[in-house]
Amino acid sequence: MDFNLAYETVLGKEAGYSDDPRDSGGQTKYGITESVARAFGYVGPMNLLSLGQAKAIYRGRYWDALQLDQVASLAPAVAGELFDTGVNLGTDQAATFLQRALNVLNKEGSWYPDVKADGRIGPMTLASLREFVRRRGAEGQVVLLRALNALQGAFYVELAERRAKDEAFVYGWLLNRVDVPTTPEGHA
Repeated sequence: MDFNLAYETVLGKEAGYSDDPRDSGGQTKYGITESVARAFGYVGPMNLLSLGQAKAIYRGRYWDALQLDQVASLAPAVAGELFDTGVNLGTDQAATFLQRALNVLNKEGSWYPDVKADGRIGPMTLASLREFVRRRGAEGQVVLLRALNALQGAFYVELAERRAKDEAFVYGWLLNRVDVPTTPEGHA
């Protein structure tokens, strides 16, 4: 998994312009909210955001912010999953899911210490991931992907329970965002 493959995969789920009044993200194009686009210097109408501008935002706001080149060198499918989750739920949430999963998969801290679930992938999180992959290998990556997807699915259900307007989106989120991998590449 590299950025270009992850970008193409996510773009397949996020293509097009949307201005659904029920969507808390407001106007979006290619899954990029207006607030994120503005933070990256885009000043035009959201429906005119170009693919090139979207790709640059995807790279800086999601891929690079999550240190996914480094994650991909350890667990490629995990990098792809975190990118997809980051685009849909935000990078803090994606990183927190990874940290929480790593913390409960560390044999009560005997393999590596718990990391603070702070929503930032840094040296400690990467070291924990490296050690997890070293000890568990390909099967462990499948388990980690399942844990990430379980947390994401639970997040969607809990979100819709808190905000009824999000019920309009839960089916699609669960269909398109929550995968049940059986291989380290993330394919069922």
